[in-house]
Amino acid sequence: MRTFVIGDIHGGLKALPQVLEKAKITPKDTLIFLGDYVDGWSESAQVIEFLIELSKTHKCIFIKGNHDLWCQNWLRTGEGEVVWEMHGGNETKESYLNFSEEKKQQHLAFFKQMKPYYIDTKNQLFIHAGFTSMHGVEKETFKMNYYFDRTLWEMALTMDKRIEKDSELYPNRLKHYREIYIGHTPTTHYSSTTPLNAINIWNLDTGAAFTGPLTIMDIDTKEFWQSEPVKDLYPNEKGRN
Repeated sequence: MRTFVIGDIHGGLKALPQVLEKAKITPKDTLIFLGDYVDGWSESAQVIEFLIELSKTHKCIFIKGNHDLWCQNWLRTGEGEVVWEMHGGNETKESYLNFSEEKKQQHLAFFKQMKPYYIDTKNQLFIHAGFTSMHGVEKETFKMNYYFDRTLWEMALTMDKRIEKDSELYPNRLKHYREIYIGHTPTTHYSSTTPLNAINIWNLDTGAAFTGPLTIMDIDTKEFWQSEPVKDLYPNEKGRN
């Protein structure tokens, strides 16, 4: 029985079966999705439909990302925030044009049941963006950090690797969890299209919304598989480029 973590998809449905097939996923495996299923390529609504069906045959854990939060609000109210529309929301709206009101309500229910974060039995944290509380994710005062924070990742990236975990200089934020898995900040910002590791944090957003591929990783072995660059799967679209 294996556990896999999957990075940000951003409406690139064609990439999803590719990585599931390459990793030879079976119904015995657990799949943890790190959020941002929508906004970018033209098949956001179709990604949600695919994931709903996948969850009927496989054990799936769905973390909510900032784009999912925006899309949920739009499905709930019919009004989209300007910032959302500018960052892929308009493409998501278009993907829903042929979906019935009943189907939209099913998708809204799916968004509502997504988790802000997940901690497994091995004390590994899965979260879309991050948190700022030195006392751990559960003590976070500003819950929006679960979806928007970048400081957790930036701190880990700049940290001196020689600092031992029992040192008073070691950040308390990182001490709470054996490992932390995030998306949200594309590794392509750091000239990488593969997962990045900093201290005990793994970043699985390999830029599928932009020029990179979608990535799936076995959390025990750290072996990972990738789709084709998603932009090549949607050659007539811009995604979020």
